[in-house]
Amino acid sequence: MTHMPTLIANGVIAPNLTPFEDDLSIAKDLYLENVRRLIEDGCAALAPFGTTGEAPSVSTSERLDLLKHLIKNGIDPARLIPGTGLTNLPETVELTRRATDMGCAGTMILPPFYFKGVSDNGLYDYFAHLIEQVSRDQLAIYLYHIPQVSGVGLSVDLVVRLKRAFPDQIVGIKDSSGDWENTRALFDIDGLIVYPGSELPLFEALELGGRGCITATANVNTSGIADVVELHRAGKVGEARKAFEAVHKLRMIVQEYAPIPAQKRLLALRSRDHRWANVRPPLQPLSQERGRELSERLAREVAFEILGSEAHA
Repeated sequence: MTHMPTLIANGVIAPNLTPFEDDLSIAKDLYLENVRRLIEDGCAALAPFGTTGEAPSVSTSERLDLLKHLIKNGIDPARLIPGTGLTNLPETVELTRRATDMGCAGTMILPPFYFKGVSDNGLYDYFAHLIEQVSRDQLAIYLYHIPQVSGVGLSVDLVVRLKRAFPDQIVGIKDSSGDWENTRALFDIDGLIVYPGSELPLFEALELGGRGCITATANVNTSGIADVVELHRAGKVGEARKAFEAVHKLRMIVQEYAPIPAQKRLLALRSRDHRWANVRPPLQPLSQERGRELSERLAREVAFEILGSEAHA
């Protein structure tokens, strides 16, 4: 394959939330509105259909329909890195190929996550067959490592092997393991772009030359996280560190709640659109009372007023 140039996002990438109507179909108007807001607030790129986007609860056809809807309505596909990893190879191939043909900057791919205890050789074969069968010059894969959720991890040795075998197609990795030593080791892989899966290790990643992070709380705090990256990139390390303190504290507060329902409830409070609070089972929505409690804590403890006064009315 002759690899085509691919956008490399520098900054904060949001794994954007997926809003649902009351009948649990996708609220496409809110989806597009939120994507536009995230870009305006400073997201370098978006990662639709990640964990935060409730990807396992969103069908393949729905994912493709949403990508078409975004592109049709003016969202540049070169800013999209959609999740395309499923439990089986044929559908992962098809979804990855379709997203690539739409012009997406890359695709974020989980390992096949149903069978547990599989070997590195088995996972290597999976990605090798995937790359061969997608068969696109512009294919750019961002591996997705979140073993505490998927139950199937991508060892550093396996990532090294994949990068060496497919240097043009294995572009980067999102490491959501929460294990800084694992993330640190990934930075030693030549040519691999490493995005921590939250902003908590962002400062350490930037010190190693990292480009940013892919983080759930970008859905509510894009500008705060983006400021840390921009200040650090400008050489204003002291200011970046101070800005990071507030970003870190906000994340720790949100983590005390169920992060996906919590952020959806915050958006519902801000927009006064109750649909934002909807989640697909088996997740359960955060109550309005708990959402107000969270909103008030953020305002009180980190002066986080992005939700506006109506959230506390």
